[in-house]
Amino acid sequence: MALWDNPHWLDDKNRRQQLDDHIRTTGKARFGIREFDEDKKVDAVRAHFNRVAPKYDFMNALLSFGIQHAWKRAAVRMLGVQHGDKVLDVCGGTGDLAILAARRTGPTGQVTIYDINDAMIQAGRHKIDPLPSLSRISYVQGDAEQITFPDNTFDCAMVGFGIRNLTHLKQGFSEMVRTLKPDGRFLCLEFSQPTNPVFRSLYDFYSFNIMPALGRLLVGSAESYACLPETIRMFPLPDELAAILADVGLGSVSWKSMTNGISVAHVGIKR
Repeated sequence: MALWDNPHWLDDKNRRQQLDDHIRTTGKARFGIREFDEDKKVDAVRAHFNRVAPKYDFMNALLSFGIQHAWKRAAVRMLGVQHGDKVLDVCGGTGDLAILAARRTGPTGQVTIYDINDAMIQAGRHKIDPLPSLSRISYVQGDAEQITFPDNTFDCAMVGFGIRNLTHLKQGFSEMVRTLKPDGRFLCLEFSQPTNPVFRSLYDFYSFNIMPALGRLLVGSAESYACLPETIRMFPLPDELAAILADVGLGSVSWKSMTNGISVAHVGIKR
């Protein structure tokens, strides 16, 4: 018996029910298996990240066996950040993607970490603020569904392992695309469904036995580390996500699956 109930991977009909139109029609949104009034989900997400922020980087490295760093490096390479670029890191949290991007922009570039949760921003500042070479990274606390930058501001926009926590997924993507310059480059790095059924079964066991147990032991909350895999099982599959990205104004959308599909990086160009 699993330590935490496995909601299993949603079918296409139920995955569509996690998207903006259905949420606005019903007035209900889910964060993992829990259902909230549409305007209350953001409070649940904020409380979740306030809980996990102090040990966020440690737990990510532990639970992914360090592989997350390879995923992030590969994804930023796909984005093609260039010297002098202005880069927006939405749901930027503790700054891993921002650091990788800043190393590519050079001293004439700029990277902005944009996150609704101040606890997450503060948890990553020790990696950034002491280093003069990362002084081009700045911080803005704000809502990813209402980004506070003008149209056509950034050369690149990216989001890593955060977009699935928004109440309105397409709205968040639309805002990112709005802030990109014409021909600006876009990256979404997210978890997805493993492609091999045997590996998927092992992944399910790990997700709903080992992860909640470690969350309870090391963070004091099994629920926080069961919620993570719950949200993954509700997220669009790679081809579905590519269609959403095309719908919000991106062209040349492609994706790369990593580690048997656990992680997928989508890239595109603003049309």
